[in-house]
Amino acid sequence: MASLEELRARAAKESTAQESGFVGAEHLFLAWLEGDGPAQRALAQAGMSPETFRGLIAGSRSGKNGPGSASGLSTHAERAMATATEAATVAGRQPTGDDLFLALIKEPRGAIARALTTAKARPSQLRTLINPPAARPPRRDTPRPDRAPRLAPAKGDAPRRRDPEVDDIPESPAPERPRLVPPPRPIPAEPAQRRWSVLWLGYLAVPVSLALHYLGADSRWVFLAACLAIIPLAAAIAEATEHLADHTGPMVGALLNAAFGNATEVIVAIAALRAGYVELVKASLAGSILGNLLLILGLALLAGGLRQPILKFNRIAAGMSSAMLALAVAALMLPSFLRGTPADSHLPALSRAVAVVLALTYLGSLLFALRTHRRSFAMASNPDPGRRPWPVGLALAVLAIATIAVAVESEFLVDTIGPVTRSLGISQGFLGLIVIPIVGNAAEHASAVVAARRGRIELAIQIALGSSTQVALFVAPLLVLIGGLVGPGMDLVFPGFQVGALAAAVVVSALIILDGESHWLEGVQLLALYVMIGAAAWFI
Repeated sequence: MASLEELRARAAKESTAQESGFVGAEHLFLAWLEGDGPAQRALAQAGMSPETFRGLIAGSRSGKNGPGSASGLSTHAERAMATATEAATVAGRQPTGDDLFLALIKEPRGAIARALTTAKARPSQLRTLINPPAARPPRRDTPRPDRAPRLAPAKGDAPRRRDPEVDDIPESPAPERPRLVPPPRPIPAEPAQRRWSVLWLGYLAVPVSLALHYLGADSRWVFLAACLAIIPLAAAIAEATEHLADHTGPMVGALLNAAFGNATEVIVAIAALRAGYVELVKASLAGSILGNLLLILGLALLAGGLRQPILKFNRIAAGMSSAMLALAVAALMLPSFLRGTPADSHLPALSRAVAVVLALTYLGSLLFALRTHRRSFAMASNPDPGRRPWPVGLALAVLAIATIAVAVESEFLVDTIGPVTRSLGISQGFLGLIVIPIVGNAAEHASAVVAARRGRIELAIQIALGSSTQVALFVAPLLVLIGGLVGPGMDLVFPGFQVGALAAAVVVSALIILDGESHWLEGVQLLALYVMIGAAAWFI
């Protein structure tokens, strides 16, 4: 646990970095917030990370409240230091950072009070995390052995003479009754049972699609049944992967999510590559990124913005995901610009080289988020603390069965693409850019929107941006590397319309999320861009 001098030294560095003329209470609070105690973890889980607090106090440099003394501390900061030292001295110990924190949160105004209000954290709850209430002492039903009981004289008896050996014994002070403070309310876990109860209806499409396929029914009905069956199966794969990740460390869990989080897209793409639908696979990859960046993120911001006026989230995570997506779009542009040039024959080799670089960059992003800068991503790494993980055997069984079922349904879907596009007049580009990504990510869409509606906008944005990054930097390179083994092969030469749509989506979404806050109108703007791109894809 940090001492007052250590916190003051860190606060001085924060003050210098923010070009402040003195060390204020907000700098002391920021230095304490970078610790790793129960109160810091509770605030990080509620949305108040050091980076979030820096953004809250940005631009609040004040020369009007100068240092209260030659020590360089503001009046509030010096008063808090003195209060913390006095409280620790009374308790007979050295003052610590928690003593300073308890002194800082007594002030009902200022940046610290705004931070606690933003995180919806009550000071009484934080005090309970630092100083848990002591157990209540057992009730004494027997008289104290060190003192004889005093009996009132009976009526008519002579007054009792004073006995110094009894009456001069000083009474022991009564034990102070501990102050009972209710423990902080835990963040409610996502009711997985409710989600599964809805998805159970979708599982009925699995036997229906099998029956329609083997009975030789119309291709349009088989296509529709296969799409409906893939939705709950994709949710089952994602759920089983999350429960497996709960039994591993964060790095292994992240690799599991990378490998199976977008398993539905990979399985459908492999089936399409085997059938020779290379352009359909490219369109589905671009459509999955567009759906996550525009449709999921737009619906999440709209749903969350209708609940509260300003939505705040982790700016570091949002910035990293935006930069990774911009890198992926740049990687797609390079082979596309070389098409039709003398280097046209080397495009497959260039695509494989770019795929390897993107995959390595994605692994580097996992190392950044889970190792070197883990504290900055603490809020996003624990989205559901109340969930009970499945046993490993059950999670593996569900993952295996759902993966096999998705593979079967993908074959049904791919076999009917040709007849469906001819009978309904739908182009394969629109089918891959809009329809297939929505089917594969429907359960993920619903999870993000429900999380945002319940005030967990951080989780919703993590779903949208994380899935987009996985598709761009993991799924697409994987399909390029294994494409030649399952079909005619695949490169990263995308049509100009898809590259332009991806670039526009990355730029607009970055402008919206890079400041770490948003509102419902920006969600509407993302949805408007998605609808316009879908309308353009319909006429191509």
